[in-house]
Amino acid sequence: MLLALLISNSVGNILVERYHGVPTEERLHWRSFLVKLGTDNLKGAKNEELFVASHKSVYIVYTVLGDVSVYVVGKDEYDELALAEVIFVITSTIKDVCAKPPTERLFLDKYGKICLCLDEIIWTGILENTDKDRIKRLIRLKPPAEF
Repeated sequence: MLLALLISNSVGNILVERYHGVPTEERLHWRSFLVKLGTDNLKGAKNEELFVASHKSVYIVYTVLGDVSVYVVGKDEYDELALAEVIFVITSTIKDVCAKPPTERLFLDKYGKICLCLDEIIWTGILENTDKDRIKRLIRLKPPAEF
């Protein structure tokens, strides 16, 4: 199961976070752990260079893309190789939506479309779609959200 997806800016502020099967009381721990992991290891990292860690019998794959950092946490069948595939789909989709590796401002400008794409990629902790053309087609079918 994919337990968490977090996207943060270069100073560690969370831009997007999605949890699946993680108790509410553990989310703060994961948030702070992942941000600290990124600040310790992602300085000077190249775009889309993958980093791997494990913590509490789960796997973590993370990378930097433009001005944002992407973290994916999984367990069981989502080992580091599967998570590398997940993070590749996420980063390539974000680059497609933003037309380049995003700055924080560009990411926030395209926030709604990025969230729709993330919903199509990961659904309730399971990798749903990996084909970029299919993801683009599916997000066009979504009606505007009503609040």
